[in-house]
Amino acid sequence: MTTSGPRIACFVSSHGFGHAARASAIMEAVTDKNPSTGFDIFTTTPEWFFQESLSQTFSYHFVQTDVGLAQTTPFHTDLILTMEQLNRFYPFQDRLVSGLVRRLKDNEITMVICDISPLGIETARQAGIPSVLIENFTWDWIYEEYERSFPPIKTHIQYLKTLFQSADFHIQTEPVGFRQNADLTAMPAGRKPKNTRAVIRNRLGIQPDDNMILITTGGIKQQLDFSEKLKKQKKITFVIPGGGNHFEISGNIIRFSHHSEFYHPDLVNAADAVVGKAGYSTIAEAYHARIPFGYVSRPDFRESDRLAEFIQQEMTGLPIPEPEFQDGSWVDRIEELLALTVSRQTAPNGADTIADFLLRLI
Repeated sequence: MTTSGPRIACFVSSHGFGHAARASAIMEAVTDKNPSTGFDIFTTTPEWFFQESLSQTFSYHFVQTDVGLAQTTPFHTDLILTMEQLNRFYPFQDRLVSGLVRRLKDNEITMVICDISPLGIETARQAGIPSVLIENFTWDWIYEEYERSFPPIKTHIQYLKTLFQSADFHIQTEPVGFRQNADLTAMPAGRKPKNTRAVIRNRLGIQPDDNMILITTGGIKQQLDFSEKLKKQKKITFVIPGGGNHFEISGNIIRFSHHSEFYHPDLVNAADAVVGKAGYSTIAEAYHARIPFGYVSRPDFRESDRLAEFIQQEMTGLPIPEPEFQDGSWVDRIEELLALTVSRQTAPNGADTIADFLLRLI
């Protein structure tokens, strides 16, 4: 689509859906404030994710923008495979970057936003276009955790640190993993609901006063083996996006795929509590919906401690050890979770704060 206003390229990490969710929240906030803005999205996150998140049409480019971590489950990482992928992807091939530079120039891009994508920063530099790094952590900081067990990763840490430091502008969003001198620090940037709580509950067949708990492991699928324990909680409906390949109701359990007719922020807004992996987008959406979060931290991920700290300080959370989540023993604590009251007032959505900053730059 041709737009009369500025055109922004957005390079997005495809490590889970959290980065795509944050980037979408920011792009949508920019569109709300300046509808003439156009976007080119560079990522391997599925196109449908952005189609359901954005009201503005956009150009989609299927491009790997970083490596991240090779996940075996939503909670565990394969470091050997991660190293293999890092060695294949870095340093960037000249042909890859030069091809992307041509695309930016052909599409008359005026700014490049990078949600922890080092490829976007380097492409913008070579194209002579301003770059904006948006992050609550960067990959060099994450990889430092593995330097002792995998010394060769140090080469990638140094390479990536240099790239991230070369961004023209730097925005951090809470919960920040490692605080740096940034041009802006914003509160959680989360996608906003499109439908009311009542509308979503009606579509799911859940009565207004019944309890609904949303169970999520983010954008990485995992087989959950505690259905029988959930079925015993007959007064509660459990909704599990990513829990199946099609819409299915089994007693008090509703499952469907990640790509469904239900927009994830709508589900969070309709729930009385969320249970699942403490990922960025789930935290942001639960934070703004002001509901309790039964959260499971990732023991091998450096970001996890900071995320848990934010939940405890700024939200209402119930920590659930991963073994208890996996075997379903957390179900015995549901009354404790639902009894939690959210008294804290949330801050403005960080997506709006960031959109104002970007539009001032443009």
